[in-house]
Amino acid sequence: MFKRWGSMSKTFTRISKEIIIAVKSGGPDPSNNSRLRVLMQNARAANMPKDTVMGSIKKASGKDQADIKEFVYEGYAPHGIAVLVETASDNLTRTVANVRSYFNRTGGSLGTSGSVSFLFEHKCIVKVKGKPGIDIEEMELSMIDAGAQEVFAEEENIIISGEFEDFGTIQKYLEDNSFEIITAEFERIATQTKELTPDQAAEVEKTLARFEDDDDVTNVFHNMVYQEN
Repeated sequence: MFKRWGSMSKTFTRISKEIIIAVKSGGPDPSNNSRLRVLMQNARAANMPKDTVMGSIKKASGKDQADIKEFVYEGYAPHGIAVLVETASDNLTRTVANVRSYFNRTGGSLGTSGSVSFLFEHKCIVKVKGKPGIDIEEMELSMIDAGAQEVFAEEENIIISGEFEDFGTIQKYLEDNSFEIITAEFERIATQTKELTPDQAAEVEKTLARFEDDDDVTNVFHNMVYQEN
C-alpha cells in the first residue's frame, strides 16, 4: 500500500479535520454536501462515535472555528526514499517547520512542490456494499464513463478505483444507482519503488514515525519496499 496508518485516535483526528474542512466549504447538511456524506460513512466504518462526528460538524459551523487548510509536503527520507506528507492545519507556519525538522533530524530533506509527487499516482478507492446478483464485469463497463478504472469484488463488498479527479462522478454514479458507500479514501500509489535492506528500512521508519506522531499530519505515503531475504 505504501501508506502509513496511525492509531484509532489519530484516525478520528484526521476524519474530524476533514469533516471541518468539508463543512466549511459545502455546509453542514450532508444531503447537500457530497463530501460530508462520504466522510460520515468513513467515520462510521472507523467506529468513530456519532457524538464526535456531530461535534465536528457543529464545531465547523461556529464562528470562532479557525480555518483548517490542507497542504502536501514532499521530500526524501534517508536512502533516497520519496515521501509525500498530507497535512491539515490551522497554522501552516508551525506545520512546515515541524515537517522540515522531521526530515532534517533523520538525514532526509524537505523538497519543493513537484519534487517527488511525479513518482505517485493519486487515486480514489471506494468500497461499497455488494448487491445480490450483481455482475461485476457489467458494473465495471457501465462505470467507465464515470471514471472508474477497476471494479472488483472483495468478499461481500465491491471496490472501485479511479483517478483522484474522477471521485465526484464515481460517487454520483454509486449514489444514483443506490449503492451504499462504506468508505472512500484517496491514495497516492508509488509508480517507482526502491528496495532497502532491513537496516536501511529501519532508518526510514524512524522518519515516518515522526510524521505519524504529529497531529497536523493526516497521511504519509512513501515508495519504500523491503528487501526479501
